[in-house]
Amino acid sequence: MRFVPVKSEETRGAAMVFRVRELLIRQRTQAINALRGHLNEFGQIVPQGAANASKLIAIVEDPECGLPADAIPTLKVLVATLAQLEAEIGKLDTEITRRAKENEVARRLMTVPGIGPLIVTAIVTLAPPPENFRKAQDFAAWLGLTPRQHSTGGKQRLGATTKMGERSLRRLLIIGANSVIIKRHVHASARPGTWLGGMLSRKPPMLVRVALANKMARIVWALMARGGVYQSPAAAA
Repeated sequence: MRFVPVKSEETRGAAMVFRVRELLIRQRTQAINALRGHLNEFGQIVPQGAANASKLIAIVEDPECGLPADAIPTLKVLVATLAQLEAEIGKLDTEITRRAKENEVARRLMTVPGIGPLIVTAIVTLAPPPENFRKAQDFAAWLGLTPRQHSTGGKQRLGATTKMGERSLRRLLIIGANSVIIKRHVHASARPGTWLGGMLSRKPPMLVRVALANKMARIVWALMARGGVYQSPAAAA
C-alpha cells in the first residue's frame, strides 16, 4: 500500500489557485453554451467552442441582429458574465505564471516541450513527491496513462489506458502533448527520425497523443527525482 504524505498549507494554497481556475473554466463553458443555445432559438447559429464566444457576443451587441427586444437585456446578462469570468481567469493565469517562474522545479519542468506554467503548477501541487514512486513508469501508471493488461498464456495483450489516478493532471498532459503535435514543425523532438516523428507517421493521432503524454509524465518524474533540464533527442540517421 502506498501512502501519500499530508500536503503543507502552502501547497494546498497553491492548489487552490488551480482548482478555482478549473471551476471558472467550467462556468465559462456553461455560459457560452447557454448563450449559443438561446441564440439558436432565434436562428442565429454559431459553431461550438470557446474560440467562437466572440461571435456570440458580437451578435448580441449588434443593433441590427434581428433579435427580439425583450430577449436582448437577458442575453446581455450572459455577455457580462462571460466578460467577468474571462477577466478573473486572466488574473489567475497571471498568478499561475508568476508562481511557476518563482519555483525552481517548475522552471526546470517547463523545459519539456508541451509543458507550460499551468501544467507545472498542477504537477507541483497535485502530484505526490517523486520519491513515492520507484521509477518513471510507476508515476505514469499512477496518472492512468499506461495501457491496461489483458495478458494470458504468455501472450501480451494491451488494452486502453487505465484512466486511474489524478484526472486533472492526465487531461492536462494530453492537452500538452496535443500542442506539441499541432506545432510539430517547431519542435525538434517531432522531426523525422525521432520517436515522435515515427509514431506520427504510422499511428492514429489520439494514440500518439496519449503515448506522448505517457512519455512526458516519465520525463517529468525523471527531472523531479534526478534534477537537470530536458534535453531534446537527436534524430536517427
